[in-house]
Amino acid sequence: MDVISALGDALWMASAMLWEILWPLILGFGLSAVVQAVVSKSEMTRLLPDDSPRSLGIACGLGAASSSCSYAAVALARSIFRKGANFTAAMAFQLASTNLVAELTIIIIVLIGWQFAAAEFLGGPLMVLLMALLFRMFLSHKAIAQARAQAGRGLKGKMEGHAEMDMSVTEGSIWQRITSKDGFTATSHYFVMDLAAVWKDIAIGLLIAGALAAWVQPDFWQKFFLVSHPVAAKIWGPIVGPIVAIISFVCSVGNVPLAAVLWNGGISFGGVIAFIYADLLVLPIIDIYRKYYGWKVTGLIVGVFYVAMVLAALLVEFLFQALGLIPSQRSAQIVETSISLNYTTVLNVIFLAIAFLLAIRFLKTGGPKMLAHME
Repeated sequence: MDVISALGDALWMASAMLWEILWPLILGFGLSAVVQAVVSKSEMTRLLPDDSPRSLGIACGLGAASSSCSYAAVALARSIFRKGANFTAAMAFQLASTNLVAELTIIIIVLIGWQFAAAEFLGGPLMVLLMALLFRMFLSHKAIAQARAQAGRGLKGKMEGHAEMDMSVTEGSIWQRITSKDGFTATSHYFVMDLAAVWKDIAIGLLIAGALAAWVQPDFWQKFFLVSHPVAAKIWGPIVGPIVAIISFVCSVGNVPLAAVLWNGGISFGGVIAFIYADLLVLPIIDIYRKYYGWKVTGLIVGVFYVAMVLAALLVEFLFQALGLIPSQRSAQIVETSISLNYTTVLNVIFLAIAFLLAIRFLKTGGPKMLAHME
């Protein structure tokens, strides 16, 4: 009975978290779908010829306009690298596409607060800059040539079809593209396919977060995150945050509920940011790097990403502490005590209706056939 009760508690927490993030999830994916519907992927290779500040800035912008699916981001980065884009710029695009997207920002604001969303957006470009500097120091021309040769083999990873899909509408003004029939169709396809690409990560993230919230006692988190040693905790949080992400297997927006649990448990502000950044270092994605670029470059990617994430998170924490922007209370709203007629319920109903309309458009315009070839 105790086992059944414990499982029930974990499932309730996971379900309550899903209810809490449902409307921002739909809103975020909807906004991302609209952007993808009017921004073409075909120009990416031409726009990313080197690792100059201009190319890195464009890579961040293109990444922010793309899907938040970590697997699709990794696949698309490999694709544009194979077509001639600069390796560092491709990696910058990849980082931005999972850390600077609308759906992630909205869910972070709803669950743990605007300060974390601001830190994520400020730290994202900083992380890209640190990554570029580290690659310049340690990535040789020989290693890039080996990576390009390995990428050229075309070994399959995951979400290849989703990464290559480009239904963007390019004629007319932005408003005309969005409101046209083709724009509506493209938006519906991106919306459904993006959700299809990440629903497993979201489900796993919610289940892990629910289990940890229900089963792990606060004393464990406080000891693990060195809460009684404030100075050490600030350093330890960003160091251990990505490691927790790596072994949790949760990527994309699915790690935000778990980030909220860790914040309530005592991890530092910078630790939360580093944990969220590390969705591109989970074990299944590291294995895809191996297929795409070979062991040597994979080891370099993992090392550079980790160091860049830790340093960016530390710098952001020190800056936000100096500005007095770090929340003093650890009270992330990860669940509601009960489902009632409040703003969350009203917004969930409204956005579920919008999702339903997009799904109907997807079904009526050949979406299922495209979805079957997505992976």
